[in-house]
Amino acid sequence: QVQLAESGGGLVQAGGSLRLSCAASGDTSKIYHMGWFRQAPGKEREFEAAISWSAGNTYYKDGVKGRFTISRDNAKNTVYLQMNSLKPEDTAIYYCAADLSRRPLPGWDRSYDYWGQGTQVTVSS
Repeated sequence: QVQLAESGGGLVQAGGSLRLSCAASGDTSKIYHMGWFRQAPGKEREFEAAISWSAGNTYYKDGVKGRFTISRDNAKNTVYLQMNSLKPEDTAIYYCAADLSRRPLPGWDRSYDYWGQGTQVTVSS
């Protein structure tokens, strides 16, 4: 099992930046991908970015690459999402997730076995 704890959310003005962190604990040696998803009120959860735990390969939703950057620190068992040039439409609860089953689709939420509790990001105009 893996436990995930997000942090770093908050209120920011449009054009600002936030860095989200997700600390993993437990059986982290089995992590294959880590992903970030978000869910805005009244909308479905959507993929933002993912990273392969060992190789560091990154995957992004169309339209966020260049604004969002995913990275990881294996020594700290932590994955980050650096978000720049934030827009009001980025307002959502952001979740990190871990895939321990080596599924081939890092952008699909059903690929992930464990989820954090989420951190709220609010971007004011």
